[in-house]
Amino acid sequence: MTTADINIRVRKVATALPSKLRLGSLTALVIGSMVGSGVFSLPQNMAAGAGPLAILIGWAITAVGMLALVFVYQSLATRKSELDAGPYAYAKAGFGPFIGFNSAWGYWISAWVGNVSYAVIVFSALSYFFPAFGDGNTWQAVLGASILLWLIHFLVLSGIRQAAVVNTVVTVAKIAPVILFVGVIAVAFKLQVWSLDFNGLGNASLGTIAAQVKSTMLVTLWVFIGIEGASVFSGRAERRKDIATATVLGFFTCLALYALVSLLSLGILGQPELAALKNPSMAGVLEAVVGPWGAVIINLALVVSVIGAFLSWTLLAAEIPHVAGKDGTMPRFFGRESERGVPSTSLLITNVLVQAFLVITLFAQGTYQALFYIASAAILVPYIFSGAYAAKLALTGESYESGEQRAGPLVAGVLATIYGLWLVYAAGPAYLFMCAILYAPGIIFYIWARRETNQRVFHPVEAALAAAIVVAGIAAAYLIWNGSISPL
Repeated sequence: MTTADINIRVRKVATALPSKLRLGSLTALVIGSMVGSGVFSLPQNMAAGAGPLAILIGWAITAVGMLALVFVYQSLATRKSELDAGPYAYAKAGFGPFIGFNSAWGYWISAWVGNVSYAVIVFSALSYFFPAFGDGNTWQAVLGASILLWLIHFLVLSGIRQAAVVNTVVTVAKIAPVILFVGVIAVAFKLQVWSLDFNGLGNASLGTIAAQVKSTMLVTLWVFIGIEGASVFSGRAERRKDIATATVLGFFTCLALYALVSLLSLGILGQPELAALKNPSMAGVLEAVVGPWGAVIINLALVVSVIGAFLSWTLLAAEIPHVAGKDGTMPRFFGRESERGVPSTSLLITNVLVQAFLVITLFAQGTYQALFYIASAAILVPYIFSGAYAAKLALTGESYESGEQRAGPLVAGVLATIYGLWLVYAAGPAYLFMCAILYAPGIIFYIWARRETNQRVFHPVEAALAAAIVVAGIAAAYLIWNGSISPL
């Protein structure tokens, strides 16, 4: 059976399920996936390494790069409608099974490691009310996070559609406090505070403008992870064209909120003051304007927001290996479903890994920021190859009608690819090495899947790439063992 035949069967199964998602649910999945904990920590995360000018430039670069990625997913969702599950399917179609597998594996890693970071930050926020939770990595916090994890697990088991409805309600609830924050801060904004040390060069620790801009890149990437959320659920969309619409609506909504939150905060507190705030730093900014009740609102909003993002990313994290298991990219057991059409096996494996990493954070004293850096770096592979596939289609003319305009999709694909490569550079070697440790075991599952389908495991170039990943993983493990880099 060919991959195309399997994809058709997967779509037929999805069509038969009572879990078809409409535009509102798809848009909520995109926004819900992006708006999690990141927005509430943006003031401190951005100011920690940059002044106002560099932050402006960082947002400009991110807007161009992410908009290009939006256009890539918008185009591919309609041009390659036979490909479900978004990022990994595009990488596989364009560059072969091993690249496709690593895109699926990297996306999955990013999703469940991101969920660990959500669990850490939600109990860090609750420590405002219950100090025993500390920075989200005390035993009390890990216990609470574990209970939350398995409650969400059983909610998703009740059905994808039911979980998506809950996600829509939670998305509306968590956007409202962010809009309130922007409104209050806009009124209290002071231009003289914002323009003080505008270029950040007055603080020697920040470095050059270029260094400052680089420091913002993984932060801005982290808050936009999830832009592909509608594409991942393309097989469950009621109307194919809603995928593109949901992606565009989600992008512009979140871009406006993110930029306003980070830039307006610099008009309330200066860069050094913002950099010193405890996260969620939006709480400290609002408290500076309206008093203690502002911090209470933001901490409560963060709890609601992160629980919603936790739910969204549990759905996304389970869907990718599930579809990959169905089409032979990953071992078949990942493709098993419950009677309700829920990817029960991949959901269970995903949440067991989240649970294991929660325990690791207890002993490694892992922080939210370290976890989101790892999650951000891990997702770069599927992003880069999605952009490259769109560019490849435009260059070859595949899926285009004779005489159809290809310049726009080509530019979007090239820009998205360059943006992804720039982020690899901005991430730095430490987090890339740590990702290699998580990528290397995936090769075992790739070999497993290929043997299940009686296909050749590696071509020469793929074998060399697999060897490089294993070597990088071993090197990273050694560097962690001797203390050269820290895992969390």
